[in-house]
Order: sequence, then structure tokens, then C-alpha cells
Amino acid sequence: MPEVEPVFPRAWVEFADPADDTQVFRCDLTWLTSSFTCIFGQGCRGIYADAPDTGCCTLGAHFADGDDEQRVAGFVAQLTPEVWQFHPGREVSADDWTEVDDDGDRKTLTLVHEEQQACVFHNRADFATGAGCALHSLALAQDRNPLETKPDVCWQLPLRRQFRDVELTDGTSYTEVSIGEYTRAGWGPGGHDLDWYCSSNTEAHVAPEPVYLTHAAELTALMGEAGYEELVAHCDAHVRSRSALALHPADPR
Repeated sequence: MPEVEPVFPRAWVEFADPADDTQVFRCDLTWLTSSFTCIFGQGCRGIYADAPDTGCCTLGAHFADGDDEQRVAGFVAQLTPEVWQFHPGREVSADDWTEVDDDGDRKTLTLVHEEQQACVFHNRADFATGAGCALHSLALAQDRNPLETKPDVCWQLPLRRQFRDVELTDGTSYTEVSIGEYTRAGWGPGGHDLDWYCSSNTEAHVAPEPVYLTHAAELTALMGEAGYEELVAHCDAHVRSRSALALHPADPR
């Protein structure tokens, strides 16, 4: 099926953050109750047609901040040549896996192997373990959730959290925390050049359970336990409503 149009009716819910009275969550119920699931290795075409095995890892990952990079560095030090194809074979240094882009932002290194460019942690199809993220494999081997070992943007995608300061006419203000779908637009102008994008394609909307359940760990990390619990209540009610206008167009009918 072709990719769905990027703009369509969505149902949103707003509620105060139970753990922080200065914040209000604004959540996309249409996305969070959709049947999306990551299909890497199970039909994912990759964001570029000439690199289907690299999924969305082609461009490397930008770090959210210094804490994000430092956390990942602790797990990089635990990688071995058996799980990381491009391990340098000695004590790993920052130059082995990080770089600065043209805008001065820090990110994971990208390199070319067998004419395919991808993140340095992306093991290619010719590696003993097959194609996939070395940091993801490390998490599974240690019985961890991959959100502990991977850069923030990697475990969040295609969830997206955004912050906005809202000023009311009575002079008060609050921080709006938006939880929604990381659409093509989230990639910036380059998003329009992607050959395939998972969250908008029917091939990836095949999960038996909705996003708010399959991504419970990620949403809890983004919203806190109390915020996630309230989100579940709103999503449950939305699912029961069965509003046709609120269905993600990539979901099966």
C-alpha cells in the first residue's frame, strides 16, 4: 500500500502532569492507539532504497545532550568484537564512535562498509550476528531494555516528545509536553527525501496491540510513571470509543 498522506484528522488529549503542576501533557491518541510496530528485519525497507538493511540507522544518531552521550559511552565500553562489527580491537576511544556534524552537533559516527553508509554501531548483514544495532544486542544479552543502552533518539523514534511554553491571558504559564508521532517532518527538510518511512506505511501497522501498550517502557521514560498511567486511562477510553475519525489511516480497516 502507498504511504498515507501526512496530514489527517487526529484526536488529542490534554491533561495535567500528575507529578509536576507546571506541565501539561498533550498526547496524540490517534498515533498512540495505532497498530504501528517496528518491522526492522521483517519487511522494513530502510529510509533509503539502496540501503534496506540499515533501516533508519543510515545517518547515525545525534545526542540529546551531554548526559545522553555519557550514558551511551558507558555501554560502548562494554561492547566486544563478538557483538560489534566495527570494534577497533583495543580500548575504545571517543574518536572510534563519535563525530561532529557540519552544524557543530555531536552524533554517532557514520561509516561506509560494502558501499553502504550507516551508524558505526549498525552491524551489517555480512556480520556473524546479521544486521542490527550492537548496542541493542548488548541490552538483550544483559537482560536490559534497549532504551538503557542506545542514544535517546534511537529508542524514542518514532515517538516524539516536544516542549512548548504556553502563556495564558491571565498571566500564568505552563510547559506543554507533546507526545506524538515522529513524522517525516520531524527529520527536517531532509525528511521529504526519504524513500520509505515506517510510521506512515501500512506495512508497519500490523501489531496486535496498540503503541501505548507495546511502547510502555519508552512512554514511561518520557512521561514518568504517573503520567503514563493517566495516559493509559485516556487511551483505553479512546479505544473503546471506536471513533472512525480517530483511526490512523495506516491502520488496517
